[in-house]
Amino acid sequence: MSHQTGIKASAELQRLFSQSKDGSTRVIQVLIENELLVGGECSQTKGSWEKDYEELLVPMLRGSQTCYALFCLDSRNSLGPEWLFISWTPENSTIRHKMLYAATRTTLKQEFGCSHIKDEISATQLEEVTLSGYRKHLVADAAPAPLTAAERELQQLKIDEVNTEVNVDTKQPTLRGIAFPAQDDVLQALNRLGRKEIGYVQLKLDTEAEVISLVSTQPTDVSELPSRVPSEFPRWHFFLYKHTHEGQQLESLVFIYSMPGSSCSIKDRMLYSSCKGPFLIYAEQHLGLLIARKVEIDDGAELTAEFLYNEVHPKQHTYEPAFRKPPGPTRTRGGGRRIVRTAPDGNEASS
Repeated sequence: MSHQTGIKASAELQRLFSQSKDGSTRVIQVLIENELLVGGECSQTKGSWEKDYEELLVPMLRGSQTCYALFCLDSRNSLGPEWLFISWTPENSTIRHKMLYAATRTTLKQEFGCSHIKDEISATQLEEVTLSGYRKHLVADAAPAPLTAAERELQQLKIDEVNTEVNVDTKQPTLRGIAFPAQDDVLQALNRLGRKEIGYVQLKLDTEAEVISLVSTQPTDVSELPSRVPSEFPRWHFFLYKHTHEGQQLESLVFIYSMPGSSCSIKDRMLYSSCKGPFLIYAEQHLGLLIARKVEIDDGAELTAEFLYNEVHPKQHTYEPAFRKPPGPTRTRGGGRRIVRTAPDGNEASS
């Protein structure tokens, strides 16, 4: 048997484990001492498991430091009584104890017998191991795992695919992005941008709160724009690009989606990309923003004056065929083609 920390159960603890499988023992405390798993407090079964839980287990953990506890439930399987395994690590435990007990947990379960363990709890606060706390754990464990916004969107897509009737006349809608709500200061900044009271707005996604937040409205010209782009985080930028084109002074609104390469998580890439479409539709249709160009960059250094100008006013290329047929052979006016052959005497003869 392999042991993650090299710590094994003492002989006395192994004997205690073998004697407790008949259900007469209600709770066993296990400690790590001198690099051995040893038994601590041990209590016999007195009443129902709920009553013994409050009277025996909780007081044992309340007065102890880091430890394990094995609590015998009243349910049974083919091997005998089923047990609850508790890893108790109070918040005031030392880092060494936290690491040691976390690394030895699997070893203890193997020593006791994983098939006997029905459930397990890892707790740092006493309310997590009270009877009401354990019941909350059972309810949460039975409930489906919560879905992120992206997972909910994917789930809805699968439902739509199943419930959609497809035939030759069916027009399938494209997948809509995830719509995070924008905070009030974001809407105020974009309205000011639409009135040209400000020339730059930087936004971010708060992935924890699932909202769009304002980062900056700092005055910015073309030369300062690259320095506004973070090198480690994705951002959305609205920039009022002031320039001259064909002798006219123009102000063109450019949307810039900056996504650094390897420093961003897959979650950030997915959320920024999915939220971008719905947000831009809202900005254009409800806030009245006239976005001249939408660009995506990896590095702020790309945002030069030449780059912005070419994006807003792309060069027009004249069409030239890739292959031009060569002209045919010239012919003598009024005459047909002549076949010339050489006579035996070396002179040319025509036919």
